Amino acid sequence: MGELVAFIAKSLVDHPEQVEVSETYGQQSIIVELRVAPEDMGKVIGKQGRIAKAIRTVVRAVAIKENKKVIVEIID
Repeated sequence: MGELVAFIAKSLVDHPEQVEVSETYGQQSIIVELRVAPEDMGKVIGKQGRIAKAIRTVVRAVAIKENKKVIVEIID
């Protein structure tokens, strides 16, 4: 899941080398934390959070196929 989030984020930002993704595994879910450069934060979130919502939707669709629950957090 982290690789997918990293790929999408690197495609959107101006500084792809500063994209960091970490995964935390829990009992029933995976938490994916995404960190980007401060000036790229708006590109990842989008107007009214539309891009962030789209990223979460794509990751959730992949997770359903694997019977997992994934939470994507965007951290500054």
